[in-house]
Amino acid sequence: MAVMIISRAVFEYHDLVMAEDCDRQLISAIEARHELDGAKVLEVGAGTGRITSQLLERGAQVEAFEKEEAMLKVADRYLAGFESARYELRQADARSLPVADDWADVAIAGWVFGHFRYWLPDDWRQEIGAAIEELDRALVDGGVGIIIETLGTGEEKPAPPEGLREYYDWLENERGCTPEVIRTDYLFDDVATAAETMGFFFGAAIEERVHAEGSSRIPEVTGLWWWRRGR
Repeated sequence: MAVMIISRAVFEYHDLVMAEDCDRQLISAIEARHELDGAKVLEVGAGTGRITSQLLERGAQVEAFEKEEAMLKVADRYLAGFESARYELRQADARSLPVADDWADVAIAGWVFGHFRYWLPDDWRQEIGAAIEELDRALVDGGVGIIIETLGTGEEKPAPPEGLREYYDWLENERGCTPEVIRTDYLFDDVATAAETMGFFFGAAIEERVHAEGSSRIPEVTGLWWWRRGR
């Protein structure tokens, strides 16, 4: 059996996201939309399992999907302490999910669909629309769909990337999603770790900024766009 070698970059990514949302604002915002204890949750873009673990901590049963196999391998290790019967990690594309109709009480896509805006600049509405329909298909009547996207890393107030503004407007005006803004600040052990870890993912400019500002807490603004199926 072939052994998969996971690149250091995946573990560095895991270290980054584990420092994110230090005040646990995101899971609180999700649970404000629907009770998680005993809920069936579909998660798209599970990455290395950070949000999956929080959903499990709140008592949810989770079907988590991620396109990158290496991410799933790390998630599998990270989630090993949870009862295996309460979650499943599977590899799939967001536009074609191997999940039954009318199964989920909550369907979440975290930092996924915005990539289509850049990867498929001419067809992003169609492709994101197809992915949203997959989430909606999986929801029970009255279930809640939630799309999570960035509104600015290193920002105190919403400052969405220029390329995503049109997509966010489309979610609200064409897809009928309700927006919500929360803070998901990063917190590291020290400034040096903050600068190195943020620089790994976001580039030299933010690394230099962290050093200059001298804080191990990095502000971040995140948006949730949600809807309730059939109501």
